[in-house]
Amino acid sequence: MSVSTVAADRTVCAPLPVLGRDVTVPLVTGGEVTYAALDYAASAPALQRVWDDVAAYAPYYGSVHRGAGYLSQLSTDLFETARRTVTEFLDCRADDQLIFTRSTTDSLNLLASALPDGCQVFVFETEHHASLLPWQHAQVTYLDAPRTPEQAVATLREALAARDPKGPALVCVTGASNVTGELWPVRELAAAAHEHGARIVLDAAQLAPHHPVSVQDLDVDWVAFSGHKLYAPFGSGVLAGRADWLRAADPYLAGGGASRKVTRREDGGVDVEWHDSAARHEAGSPNVIGAYSIAAACKALTEAGFESLVAREQYLIDTVRAGLAEVPEVRVLSLFGDDAPRVGVISFVVEGWNSSHFAAALSAEYGIGVRDGLFCAHPLVRTLLGSEPQTQGECGAPEAAPGEKSLNAIRVSFGAGTPDEHVERFVGAVKELVRDGARWQYRTEDGRCVPAV
Repeated sequence: MSVSTVAADRTVCAPLPVLGRDVTVPLVTGGEVTYAALDYAASAPALQRVWDDVAAYAPYYGSVHRGAGYLSQLSTDLFETARRTVTEFLDCRADDQLIFTRSTTDSLNLLASALPDGCQVFVFETEHHASLLPWQHAQVTYLDAPRTPEQAVATLREALAARDPKGPALVCVTGASNVTGELWPVRELAAAAHEHGARIVLDAAQLAPHHPVSVQDLDVDWVAFSGHKLYAPFGSGVLAGRADWLRAADPYLAGGGASRKVTRREDGGVDVEWHDSAARHEAGSPNVIGAYSIAAACKALTEAGFESLVAREQYLIDTVRAGLAEVPEVRVLSLFGDDAPRVGVISFVVEGWNSSHFAAALSAEYGIGVRDGLFCAHPLVRTLLGSEPQTQGECGAPEAAPGEKSLNAIRVSFGAGTPDEHVERFVGAVKELVRDGARWQYRTEDGRCVPAV
């Protein structure tokens, strides 16, 4: 179904049904209101379609790769079919491997454990901690935040050209920033990496829920993302890409499922022959429901059509940005400028406000859930704010005086399940809070800002 949106002057799809769309929450000012979930960048609500698919399968759950019984056989087939579905969703190469993990963080730590000896890693300081920190045991070069996509490519080329010795190298880059929402020039960065004999892994945690991701078109060597940002709960993630480094590395986890053959030696020890397939890094009983939920989300997004989803999300982005632009006290954070293409992730500060207090007021007085803090991207937020930010969760600091830099930031994020009304309510609440101030006092409790009673 589609609706005509006059403000966007185009036809866009209706929001996809998600769990929690009718949940009401109490307001500190009295009464209740339908909750506006605008923190998709942290965890997106599950699609109703995903939830229904999982509920239909749950009675048939059985051990995977572990039994001859009917339910075990059914679950094994479902698990491997899910692998093929996600592989197709990512447009992987014929010889790529797809490994189910717990999350993007888990995927990138797995890849970090598989780096060949002497591998050098290049990563921009703008990365989420999931892609900034796993490389601690390698030789890492941290690149300064670029201010244009062209500068990002030039910076990477210069760093790769200067590396010595010119052995194995890996570039890690985000597809869309979890702070600014800005799209990164992935295809151009991949070309630069390959020109200098390096490989590249794409952190698609914020990209995959909003735009199609093609491993072949982008020419990346690996891609990682999380199910919980792709409208699929249950603690699942994906690492997909070239198999050679993964096959050559010791298993990420040692245990059942990763081993093909285990024998005792005469000296009392054991010899192990590991699998060469994805099972090598999927030891233990796999999260079959998590894998199935990711596959269900991939199918739902594909059937809805990314072209329509992107068009509708752009309308929501335009609505939020236009509304915030009408408030002089609001400064939207950006690396590449106002005209940079982006997904539905927008961070900002409000002059004269402690960001945590502002976010708490949005929740308590308007029923709007956003994120405040540093968004697990401390170096990037520090660069964008031009100051040393406070630790996330410390919301009891004095409010910033007019003219002072905010200590942290506020992030609003949305996607395929967000109704127009939610972003409209958010824009109206921001304007009202800045104009009239909070109607309630707030205090710190267990590292959170809550209404003072």
